[in-house]
Amino acid sequence: MTSSSDANGRQANNRYDHGHNPLAHAHTRGDIDETRLPAFGGEFQPGLWKSAEHRKFANPAPLGLSAFALTTFVLSLINMNAREVNVPNVVLSLAYAYGGVVQLLAGMWEMAVGNTFGATALSSYGGFWVAYAILLTPSAAALSAYEDPADEASVLGFFLAGWFIFTFILLMCTLRSTVMFFLLFFTLDLAFLMLSCGEFAKSNGAASSAKRLTQAGGGFGILAAFLAWYNAFAGIADSSNSFFLIPVFHFPWSEKGREARGKTNRETV
Repeated sequence: MTSSSDANGRQANNRYDHGHNPLAHAHTRGDIDETRLPAFGGEFQPGLWKSAEHRKFANPAPLGLSAFALTTFVLSLINMNAREVNVPNVVLSLAYAYGGVVQLLAGMWEMAVGNTFGATALSSYGGFWVAYAILLTPSAAALSAYEDPADEASVLGFFLAGWFIFTFILLMCTLRSTVMFFLLFFTLDLAFLMLSCGEFAKSNGAASSAKRLTQAGGGFGILAAFLAWYNAFAGIADSSNSFFLIPVFHFPWSEKGREARGKTNRETV
């Protein structure tokens, strides 16, 4: 519960359902000073944030999350060798268009709404998909310089290791947010780690280990894709378009968690 004074000096109370989409019940009247909202994966906000009173842009996070989720889902199925498919070229169209360009645009729109974390994450992963598509495009010949398959596997391992490090940095920024938001980056980070180790194992000639590590990376990628869709749905659904809202599970040590504990303590006294 938060309170603020209106134009006549009266106290106006605002109650938010922070366990779901905080914008589902957000008041944007001009005479009420809007409070800061808790971390919410549906907005790609890992910390306290303030909703725009007169929003010029829609929430771009669900678009970026959906683009990331679908492209990751398809590639991860191939990495898991689903239905004996192991050639990832079908991902080219998604990686260029949806996971690449669309997600990159969503990241640019996150800049417009003032979300530094969302802009950094979505734009970077949009760039990842474009870069990955270039690696798979025969005419680009990005990997043709490496005549030795071991060298090619090594540089792919370097490429994926860099994304593991970047994702770990973002993961550290979600430790005070929500469980579902944190798990998205946790599973994605494990996916990059497994895939990178798989390439290094391939470079060392350990084909069996490389296959198992790649399949493990695909499994974590599947989890990351569904968690991205989960956060996207949390950002889209509100009381005007859905019969139910999904929980996002705030960490006990987050701002919302401490607020809930304080409220419980007051009620039991």
